[in-house]
Amino acid sequence: MNIHIYFSLFLHWIVLSPLPCSSTYQNLSKGSSLSVENPKDVLVSPNGTFSAGFYPVGDNAYAFAIWFSKPKFSVQSCTVVWMANRDQPVNGRRSKLSLLETGNLILTDAAQTNVWATHTSSFSSWVQLQLNDYGNLVLSNSSGFALWQSFDFPTDTLLPLQSLTRSKQLVSRRRKGNYSSGFYKLFFDDDNVLRLLFDGPEISSVYWPNPWAVSWENGRSTYNSTRMAVIDSLGNFSSSDNMVFKSADYGANWIQRRLTIDYDEFMAFVGKIVFVAMFRNSGRKCSCPPGYKMKNQSDWSLGCQPEFNMSLNASEFDFIRLAQTEFFGYDFGIFPNQTLKQCKSTCLNSFNCKGFQYKFNPGSGFYDCFPKVLLQNGQRTPNFNGDIYLKLPKALLSSYNDTKTKPISLKCWENVKELDRSYVKTPENGMLKVMLLFASALGGVEFISIFLVWCFLFRATQKNNKEGYGLLAATGFKRFTFDELKDATSNFKEEIGRGGGGIVYKGKLPDGKVVAVKRLNEANQGEAEFLAEVNTIGKLNHMNLIQMWGFCAEKKHRLLVYEFMENGSLAEKLTSHELDWQKRYDIALGTAKGLAYLHEECLEWILHCDVKPQNILLDSCYQPKVSDFGLSKLLDRSKLSNSSFSKIRGTRGYMAPEWLFNRPITSKVDVYSYAIVVLEMVTGMSPINKGIQFVESIVEEEIDFDFDRSLTWVKEKKKDSSGSNSMESWTEEIVDPMLGGNYDKRKIEILVEVAINCVQEDKDARPTMSQVVERLLSS
Repeated sequence: MNIHIYFSLFLHWIVLSPLPCSSTYQNLSKGSSLSVENPKDVLVSPNGTFSAGFYPVGDNAYAFAIWFSKPKFSVQSCTVVWMANRDQPVNGRRSKLSLLETGNLILTDAAQTNVWATHTSSFSSWVQLQLNDYGNLVLSNSSGFALWQSFDFPTDTLLPLQSLTRSKQLVSRRRKGNYSSGFYKLFFDDDNVLRLLFDGPEISSVYWPNPWAVSWENGRSTYNSTRMAVIDSLGNFSSSDNMVFKSADYGANWIQRRLTIDYDEFMAFVGKIVFVAMFRNSGRKCSCPPGYKMKNQSDWSLGCQPEFNMSLNASEFDFIRLAQTEFFGYDFGIFPNQTLKQCKSTCLNSFNCKGFQYKFNPGSGFYDCFPKVLLQNGQRTPNFNGDIYLKLPKALLSSYNDTKTKPISLKCWENVKELDRSYVKTPENGMLKVMLLFASALGGVEFISIFLVWCFLFRATQKNNKEGYGLLAATGFKRFTFDELKDATSNFKEEIGRGGGGIVYKGKLPDGKVVAVKRLNEANQGEAEFLAEVNTIGKLNHMNLIQMWGFCAEKKHRLLVYEFMENGSLAEKLTSHELDWQKRYDIALGTAKGLAYLHEECLEWILHCDVKPQNILLDSCYQPKVSDFGLSKLLDRSKLSNSSFSKIRGTRGYMAPEWLFNRPITSKVDVYSYAIVVLEMVTGMSPINKGIQFVESIVEEEIDFDFDRSLTWVKEKKKDSSGSNSMESWTEEIVDPMLGGNYDKRKIEILVEVAINCVQEDKDARPTMSQVVERLLSS
């Protein structure tokens, strides 16, 4: 669990100085280069405001950057506004920025590897690179046409007259002293609204403008097609979604401004936009709430973690009140008109509850309860009309008499590290001399030497590629070797499940953690494609989705490592007496929440494509977790209209008719499958057994969707009893006999109503999963 400290945008002003960090002024022409070893190899704008060159970002680590040409004492004291290779620094020796004869601008490391490039070309004999007075690094030809410019590729800063558009975003630094890409982003969302996003190792969450409010309540407009924001030279920021503000010193031309999305823990305002001067000794403080500590004392972005055991019994917990404190989002339910005692009871009885928000609702005149499964987006503000009640062990409560969290000032050390690099130093000149003098005599020796060096480089490259992919996908989980998982599963000995995608085995990691290892069937999917999907899925975090802990991509082996579910699958428990009516209803609700998150809340558009009881797993408290999602189909939200599937996916009996009639595949296929699962939980009858009618189509041996006759068996029973004064007769006929008559008839009716709406032939007539959640919660 992380308690993330979010930051905002800062409008800084810097007074121009006539004394730049470097006095060198030059244009870079074809065939020329700038060297990291020559401090005077710096481009300076005509008015001296900006400089561009190699900027130190660590021990023996440099990035090609643009900075304000002040103060005069050292380059490291200057304010950086752009970097070319922020995530891949180059060596402090033999690295160069070169403008090739082809018109391509490239940055090479000491190993002569191409780290960064503009990927431009020009047949013109005259091409030059120049830094203009606005801080824009421009590569242009003899006609004055810009082949490439840094304004089109911002990092964490927007300069006056530089536009932020639909194809651009600002990404913060990682932390002080670390210029690599961080977790905070400013961008235009698909609804044309400018938003702030935290995209961290474990969660991804939009937090500004207020995510619970619609656009017009936030003073924004979605009715624009421009998606453009810009700050002018006078200090006015305007965005096409009606976001407008001015700096406090608006109108002063002699001040150089910049708009930066910052990591700065000293100036962090949670969920707000604040424009302040660059005064490092003022601003907000960060802290962990009682019972929690920082995960990393030098990095707030990793959040806080509990100092106690979360698995204690409910009787061992109580609550501590944090006044005017809010953790918005991540509620496992909304409980209106609740007393404080009722709200405490709800949280104590839920293993996943970390605390609850208790807030007065002016509309109803009562208090509402918001139990939290995660503590994210935390802030304390004097004008917030609500409190957080934090769930802590009773043994700790006595040590927290003062419920005001104490701010922690971080040491602003640079956190620079020497990059771990090794370069193959080939004796090129010596080899040339040897080849010239003894070419014929030593030809064979030369061939063998080259072959051995090639083998060494090939193995080193393979190792680096493997480690690189590990970094890509290791954000929040681990890359395992095939041998490690083979040992963990005792050579894949204990099978606990299987499906069309592969077989699942029980395993135990060296640290004692019990896991489920799914060995995917061999496929033609490349490693890069597999890692890209795993990287996205591994970041998903929801209480009703199975948590991925790791993966293996080695040769043709593709394995996924998941948390182990003590109670197996819903399919197994439906044939036992373990699931009472309340558990079944909770499973239906939790499954709907998990699918709604996949469809509507995560950044990628994920279809499950195979919702069935076998893919709904149950933890020790019988809480459902949807599994086997994501690798079926993962799409960009902006390309929904182009979605296509090369083959039919899913399980007979649970498949929507769109699969067979070559209709567009949308999230409504999961809605249909979910309805069949709900009917199975209500009736206890499987749709894949002959003679059982959930829909007419599954009576036949062949799948045949005839929607003129597609009245479900349950719907017929309900219709036949429509003239009765009581619903008891028809519910008794359809309900699973294993419940022994112990069920809520009203909730039976709600589940059946939801299921019938979800199996309509017209996909557009089916509700979304979020609408299903709302309907089930309303009961």
